[in-house]
Order: sequence, then structure tokens, then C-alpha cells
Amino acid sequence: MPLRLSDVSHPARAGFDDIIDVRAPAEFAEDHLPGAINLPVLDDAERARVGTIYKQVSPFDARKLGAALVAANAARHLTGPLADRPGGWRPLVYCWRGGQRSGSFASILSQIGWRVELVEGGYKSWRRLVVERVQEIPVPSPVIVIDGNTGSAKTAILGRLAARGHQVIDLEGLARHRGSLFGAMEGGQPSQKAFEGRLALALEALDPARPVLVEAESSRIGEITLPKMMWQALCAAPRIRLDVPVTARAAYSARDYADVVADPARLDTILAALAPLHPAERIELWQSQAQAGAWAALAEGLMRDHYDPRYLKHRSRYAEREKAVVALDSLDDLEAAASRVEAALAGMTV
Repeated sequence: MPLRLSDVSHPARAGFDDIIDVRAPAEFAEDHLPGAINLPVLDDAERARVGTIYKQVSPFDARKLGAALVAANAARHLTGPLADRPGGWRPLVYCWRGGQRSGSFASILSQIGWRVELVEGGYKSWRRLVVERVQEIPVPSPVIVIDGNTGSAKTAILGRLAARGHQVIDLEGLARHRGSLFGAMEGGQPSQKAFEGRLALALEALDPARPVLVEAESSRIGEITLPKMMWQALCAAPRIRLDVPVTARAAYSARDYADVVADPARLDTILAALAPLHPAERIELWQSQAQAGAWAALAEGLMRDHYDPRYLKHRSRYAEREKAVVALDSLDDLEAAASRVEAALAGMTV
């Protein structure tokens, strides 16, 4: 019988040796079940070709060509990635909605003697659970937001709290972006669907009896939009604010954004994008500081004149949610900073 998914983590814990996504590479790249490998039975060009024949010629001709292509691709997978799989191997196979592509490949694997199962409803059934988790079901644990101006080391401190056993969801890590104009990471961001899948798994893993710590974010992280339930939880949560002098934040950011510093062209492009928001002489100062390698001075100027005023306006909306302020004179010892936040957490009632 096909596997009927009960929650987003079901495929990963169902006990199969491999989860195989037989969709085209472009479909897989956009999003896929956790832990899946991609063994396409039709590549992107082949899928487009079969679809065109289906619409412009006939379904029969499309199915005939599709069967030939599936057989050829299955043969390559069997002599390639699957060549070392033993007789007791148990794969879970899926396609878009549990139809012809996964059924055809599963039939070939079954004829060999492997105990193969299909995902009932395919990828769409898993995606439906993801959407329900992030758009309709409230965050299961009480949320506490760690707030603070740009450069306050919020992400790094949350990482240390996670290492100490606190429940943490790293939204910027899931989104592959540090949440600012300079925040892009190597490799780029996942798709919106992939981000939501990662977030759904993180939410599924929470212990509802314990609070979860989350960094303060706007409704967007780079190109990623926070789903409804996560955004509502952030807006309603109590907050702990990190109060760090701008000089300390600037020094920390100059170290933390070393990848931006190492790419002068990227830095110049970002500074130029700020031109409509600031006087020309300010932009020229920032550009000259960048050319001179005065990274701490540049970071301090950006914080004083760009980030801090905007962050203050944003944070004023949640002033009544602020329950504690942790003053940090320096960010040189992040373990000590984490201990200060931990002490503030201990004094909170959630």
C-alpha cells in the first residue's frame, strides 16, 4: 500500500533506506521531501517534450515516448547510483502527485525484487502538510524574541543558547540570509517552498512545553516571506532586547561580514543602492571608507545613519512586548553574552 503521510517529518522517520524523488531536476531544486535524492525518470527537457506532444499531438504518443524515456533513464539509475543497493534495500519513491512517473519507476524496482513503496499523493501531499503547518497551525511552543539593533550578535548568541539546550529556530539560517542589505550568503537563498519545508520541520520538532527562542525579524528575510503563523507569533511574543554600544556593534559587524568586505564590487553596488535614501556627501563618505578599508568606521556610519533609525521605528511597534533589556558593553565574549541573556530568560514568565 502507498504510504499516507501523517505529518511533515513522516518520510524521514518511516524507516526507508532511501527516499527517491523521480521528478525533473528543476522540480527537485525548487523543493523536495527531507532527505530525498533525485533520480529523475524524465529530465527537464524530456518532461517539456512529452508535455508538448501530449497537448499538441495526442496523449497516446506522449505516453509512448514517455515510457521509452523512463525505461532508458531507469536503466542508467540502476547501473549507476543504485548499482550497489543490496537485496534488502527498501526505497520510498514519489513524483508530483503519485502518478505515472513514480509508478513506472516503482514497478521496475519491484520487478527486481526490492520492497518499494510510493508516497500517496506524491510531493503534493507533503506540500499540503507543510502549508498547513506554517500557515494554519499556531507555533506549538511559547515564543520569545531576541531583539537588538543591527550588529548586536543576535544570531551568534542564539547559536550559543541552542548549544546549551535551549529551543531555538534560526530563521536566518533557514532562509540563508542575514536579514540586511549586506546579508546575502554564498549559494543564495532557498525557494520560498523549500524555506517553508525547513521551517515546518523545525516547528514539528519543538517541545510544546518549552519556550522557543527566535531572532527579531521583519516580515521578509531577503527574498523570503515569513509564513503567517510564524509572523503572528513574532509580533505577539515577549521580547528581550540586547543593548550594545554602536562602536562595539560596528567592530563585531566588521568581523562578521568579512565576506562582504572581501568583495569590493558587491560592497560598492550595495552602497550605491542606498543613494536615494541619503545625502550625496554621506554616500561619498561611505564609499571612501570602503576604498580605504576602514570597515569599522563604515559599519558605524551605516548603523548610526541608516540601520538604527529604521530599527527604532520598527521596534517602537512592539515596545509593550519588551520584558527585559540585556546591556552588553562588548561583543568580544559571546559566551558571557549568552549567559547574560540566559539569566534574563530565567527571570521571565512565559
